[in-house]
Amino acid sequence: MSITGAAYQKCINPDCGAEFDCGSVIGGFKCPQCGELLDVRYNWDKIDVPGRLNEFAARWADRDRPLDFSGVWRFRELLNFCDDRYKVTIGEGRTILQRNDAVAEYVNMQLGRLFLQYEGLNPSGSFKDNGMTAAFSHAKMVEARSCACASTGNTSASMALYAHSCGLKATVFIGSGRIAFGKLSQAMDYGARTIQIQGDFDDCMRQVQDVCTKLGLYLLNSLNPFRLEGQKAIMYRIIEALGWDVPDWIVVPGGNLGNSSAFGKAFLELKQLGLIERIPRMAIINATGADTLTDLVNNKGLIWNEGRVNQEMIDEYYADLTARNFSPHTCASAIEISRPVNLKKCLRAIDICNGLVLAVTDEEILDAKAVIGRHGLGCEPASAASIAGLRRLRSEDVIAPDERVACVLTGHPLKDPNITVNYHKQNQGQFSNPPIEAPNDLDEIIKLIKQ
Repeated sequence: MSITGAAYQKCINPDCGAEFDCGSVIGGFKCPQCGELLDVRYNWDKIDVPGRLNEFAARWADRDRPLDFSGVWRFRELLNFCDDRYKVTIGEGRTILQRNDAVAEYVNMQLGRLFLQYEGLNPSGSFKDNGMTAAFSHAKMVEARSCACASTGNTSASMALYAHSCGLKATVFIGSGRIAFGKLSQAMDYGARTIQIQGDFDDCMRQVQDVCTKLGLYLLNSLNPFRLEGQKAIMYRIIEALGWDVPDWIVVPGGNLGNSSAFGKAFLELKQLGLIERIPRMAIINATGADTLTDLVNNKGLIWNEGRVNQEMIDEYYADLTARNFSPHTCASAIEISRPVNLKKCLRAIDICNGLVLAVTDEEILDAKAVIGRHGLGCEPASAASIAGLRRLRSEDVIAPDERVACVLTGHPLKDPNITVNYHKQNQGQFSNPPIEAPNDLDEIIKLIKQ
């Protein structure tokens, strides 16, 4: 069912290290021996990987072929866990890396050094499509019939879209009032059954894992290691857009920590294959209302420790959240998560990329979002956390003004239009641009325009 001997699943716990065939569906995508997360690993000597990254550019000439048109599968040798006949695509990854000097000025960087990786151009409007194309390819390989996910919005939209294209029944779990309508509308429109649970995302995440285990549904949250394989391609496209060179920094919002985990794995593999000479640093940006990673790393000292992560510290931290009945709150709904499922993989990525973690306020996020919108690319609130974080890191001279930085903008502005409208109409920040009331009189209208 898979490319013989080329790819396999492996437990990330170094004291376990259990291995499984890629044709297997492990219940809940956790190691059945120790309960840890799983990786997709490769025997690179059995895969015909190009000797240089720029060899992938030749596929631009074959855009009439669906896999070469995909911004994920044109790099397929770097995530070749299944045969081409199983690979699913609806044209994901046709994104841009935009040099943006106006936003560079806002964050106090030299012109020509800031680039925005805009994932809002994906078919469902967010970065999630990079992962779903890979996960649904695995689902097709193992002959899955029904799938499910818990979601703050983007995951449900993307899963519903791909499920429709693959003929799978899809069920979405959302928390009561904890999803942006722009995203919920997609899940409903694409035909997914939506179940609204009285709780937040973390509650939904627990329920969907149990449901998938009991009913044999295919889980499409980022616990699924095949999803993270697809998300690696975001980094390949950044490197491609920079003339096959890596930036100095990657800045990415942190929610369930799937992106940061995937990015770290991508760079480690590229370095091991000799396809890049150095690994960029990574900054992961939380919202202050959902800052579990920031607190654990910066204040508690949690580290990767070669895979032997201090589980007791994590358990105590989560127990305290439960005891306080804590529920995360931020305008950036896509990262409104207090128990990130990919925490340990993210710690590994921080180790690989000499990374750091930072939390920014909703006010900083909304101002950054307005600046991004005014100067070329609108985005959802969570995307703007990357720019808000970069601005803070520049103010503290953590990032130099002449370093080359790529910020990941995760989703389209219409994912959460209410946040945008309220920011401007209610004058919530210094970049608010409210509509002006005018009488139905030509002269008065002209006066307003000339002001």
